[in-house]
Amino acid sequence: MRLFRLRLVNFRQHADSTLLFDSGLTGIIGPNGSGKTTILEAIKWALYGGDATRGTVDSIRFARASARAPVRIELDFDLAGHRYRLVRALTTADLFVDGGERPIATGSSAVTDVVRRKLGMSLDEFDNTYFTAQKELAVMATLTAAARAQFLSRVLGYEKLRAAQDLCDERRKALRNEANGMRAGMPDPELLARQLVDAESRLRDAQARAAAAAVEQARAQQELGALQPRWADAQRAREELQGLDAERRVLEAEAAALARTVERVESELVHVAEARAQLVPLAEALAPFHEIGEQLSSQRELAVSDGRRQALQESALELAADLQRLREGRSRLETAPVVEEQLTEEMEQKRRRLEGLQGRLELRRTEWVRDRQEAETRRNALRAQYQELREQKDKLKAAGEEGACPTCSRPLLDHYHRVMEFLETQIEAVSADGLYFRQRLEQLEGMPEDIVALDEERRQAMQEASALERKLARTQVAVGQLEQLARDLAQKEQRHAALEAELASLPGGYERARHQALEAQFEQLAALSTQANRLNTQVEREPALRRELDSAQRGIAAAQGKRDVITARLGSIAHSEEEFAALRDAHTQAAGTVQAAAMAVLNAEAEARLAMSDRNRVVTAQRELAERRDRLEQVESEKRLHDELYRAYSDLRTDLNYQMRPEISELASGFMAALTDGRFSELDLDEKYRISILEDGVPIPVISGGEEDLANLVLRLAISQMIAERSGQPFSLLILDEVFGSLDETRRQNVIALLRALRDRFDQVIVITHIDDVRDGLDQVFVIGSDEKSGASRVTRGDADAVADAEGLRALAAGAAGDGGGGA
Repeated sequence: MRLFRLRLVNFRQHADSTLLFDSGLTGIIGPNGSGKTTILEAIKWALYGGDATRGTVDSIRFARASARAPVRIELDFDLAGHRYRLVRALTTADLFVDGGERPIATGSSAVTDVVRRKLGMSLDEFDNTYFTAQKELAVMATLTAAARAQFLSRVLGYEKLRAAQDLCDERRKALRNEANGMRAGMPDPELLARQLVDAESRLRDAQARAAAAAVEQARAQQELGALQPRWADAQRAREELQGLDAERRVLEAEAAALARTVERVESELVHVAEARAQLVPLAEALAPFHEIGEQLSSQRELAVSDGRRQALQESALELAADLQRLREGRSRLETAPVVEEQLTEEMEQKRRRLEGLQGRLELRRTEWVRDRQEAETRRNALRAQYQELREQKDKLKAAGEEGACPTCSRPLLDHYHRVMEFLETQIEAVSADGLYFRQRLEQLEGMPEDIVALDEERRQAMQEASALERKLARTQVAVGQLEQLARDLAQKEQRHAALEAELASLPGGYERARHQALEAQFEQLAALSTQANRLNTQVEREPALRRELDSAQRGIAAAQGKRDVITARLGSIAHSEEEFAALRDAHTQAAGTVQAAAMAVLNAEAEARLAMSDRNRVVTAQRELAERRDRLEQVESEKRLHDELYRAYSDLRTDLNYQMRPEISELASGFMAALTDGRFSELDLDEKYRISILEDGVPIPVISGGEEDLANLVLRLAISQMIAERSGQPFSLLILDEVFGSLDETRRQNVIALLRALRDRFDQVIVITHIDDVRDGLDQVFVIGSDEKSGASRVTRGDADAVADAEGLRALAAGAAGDGGGGA
């Protein structure tokens, strides 16, 4: 991979910065916080998107840019013989190849996926391959042996094997649990076999019983069929005999009823003859009955009028007494309206006086409460002030003359006594004020006498107003009563006049003795009239009785004729009750046998169905058991496979870790020989991953600081090359971030010399540092500064070629200006 161009627009500190990268050793120099590391972050963000940034998306935009200002990174680079241009914004991204106008990938996620596939490495692998920070150069020296091995495994990506092995182990456990659960849920195959044999045996028995019961049912049905015609004939003969006998009994009952009717009618005709004989003397006695009735009716009407007169006279007397009482009540209540007006006016005066007293009392009580609260507030404030002054005095007294002034915090010195006297004066003043307000509170503790007097005056006024209000209420009731009396008096006077008129219209001439005599005479004649009416009714029924007698006699004759016919038919029917009973018992027994056989068939068939259901259930359970066994075999086979895979992962990790040290040592030895011109030909990692440099095959017991820096550098280069080779990418780019921080000048120059010696292996080496004195050893320098006006990072070229080019341009411009001046 080789970088050509990087542009940052509104990315963190950079408002608009562009860097053009050449081959060789490039330095990015600037003070801390100027935005050097932001350049590395921009490269990673362009390639891998949001996962490569620090903080949130909102923190990426340049702080002084507007909220809608675009954030963009443009990166041109070469990879595997192709030239790529990548443009990434906050939410979009485009990737172009070999100068094409149309992107080969669009969208943030799509571009990130394509770049990851082209590079063949993840973000962490990219970091560990191309980027090296100061803390990573000597990190091996500070770790334990186990931590060194884990660090190398993580950097080289071997930890992915551990993650894969953990997933494999989780799957093993899941398969083991599944197999255990399946075994626990499997039924006993021997028990299923016994249940199947039992179900089949029960099925055969039930089918045999059902067949035997069906044969018995057919035989019984045949016997019942043979008896059925005889039984039907016997039932018909018995039913006909019973019907004729019942009809005969009905005719006999009808004839007996008609005979009783004849006897009753003949008796009633005898009574009719007797009644006709009794009517003759009664007719003579009832001759004056009509005249006496008319006279009695006239006397009864006069009696009603006389009773009405007496009732009206009593009502008139009661109305006269009521009128006298109402007139007396009206005379007593005639002054009530005037009294009501007087009491209303007096009540209004009392209310105004009470409202005035209430207002004065509330005003005076509010003033008293306010004075008491104000005194209490002032006393509490003085207490707090007194406490604060005492504390200040105690602190100054404890500190003495060297103590600090509570106001300006400077030592008091000569002002000490004056400040103490001032505090004493303030304390005395506060104490005096506090005593005053305490006494004032004691004075205000009880209710003042004028408030008590006002309250008593208000209470008396309320009592007077209440008494007057009750009197006014009674007067108002009297006014209402006066109006009601007037209405009642008018109504009763009208009613009294109506009574007098009705009394004058009632007729007279009622005689009580004559009325009573007529009543007695009419009562005697009425009894005779009732007897005569009853006898006339009997006589009037004679024609109907004679018709009823004739009809009953004809009915008796007809019933006797029908009875004789039925009796003859009964004699002609051949029926024996004993034979019928025997035939009935035989039919009942045959029907019972058929029903019992049918029930036996149903029971046997039900048992057969139950046995068949049990057999099917057992067969299904055996089939499910076979399926579970097959599944269990699959699960156990898969578990054995994962067991082998788990062991293979362990063996692979062991082999990789075993091969890792020789491979790293071999690559690092190559870099070491190249950097030292063959002086040191070998670098070795022991079993605890400790570094040793070999000279002529012999480990150097003590190495210098420069040799340690060299060893750390070549070890890091070897690790980076291993990652690059595993991803299929040539190892042509190396970025070192702040690797000079802890080195003195000599060791810094040694590292620069080492890096320059690697030019034949690395096309680009980029060094980021805040140390300016390394620029002389660099091929290309970018200086990162800050624009005081805009607050943004400023990128300028600072290497010798760029300075020479700038001076040449300035000289050319100056010469052009001089020529122009001479011409003038």
